[in-house]
Amino acid sequence: MGHVIAALTGEVTGLWLDHVIISAGGVGFLVFATPRLLGTLRVGQTATVSVAMVVREDALTLFAFEDDVEREVFETVRSVSGIGPKTALGLLAVHSASDLRAAIEAGNVKAIQAVPGIGPKTAQRVILELAGKLVESGGPNRPASKAANANADQVVQALVGLGYPAKAAEQAVTKVLTGMGVGEITTAQVPEVLRAALRTFGSGANRG
Repeated sequence: MGHVIAALTGEVTGLWLDHVIISAGGVGFLVFATPRLLGTLRVGQTATVSVAMVVREDALTLFAFEDDVEREVFETVRSVSGIGPKTALGLLAVHSASDLRAAIEAGNVKAIQAVPGIGPKTAQRVILELAGKLVESGGPNRPASKAANANADQVVQALVGLGYPAKAAEQAVTKVLTGMGVGEITTAQVPEVLRAALRTFGSGANRG
């Protein structure tokens, strides 16, 4: 079944922690979205988002995404038994589309379990049923992931400022995030990740 509403362009007239109201054609559409996407929107500005519409007997709900790739990942994740639209959105709130695909291909159960409401059995089912099924973005995944994770970039820049090569700094941060089972970190986690990244260089190079 095709998308009845696949994209939405309009003025942002309301913004909350888990949803936004986009007004278009005299109608205010209430659309659920990830904190990452909501953080890029501003009330009074015009926004264009990819949209998935979930129809149930008692409700019609819209979910917004940064692009068509993220929307398709959402739709694919929803095909897993036991994964509803809110949980699928939760996966994309914790992980970018590219990071989620990488976690599934790597069989990283811990990363999938990082999403509230997903236990070990469901995480295993997600990996089993979605391996090889998630679409890739049209361009390199790395820049998009970095742009969506400014806090990790902050750790990388801090390491570079301490004299470590940029490539080695990026690899260290990636290693720490993988060990934590997350694709992104909060501002409060920056010091913790920086310390962990310094430890990956070994005692000889550790300057902290």
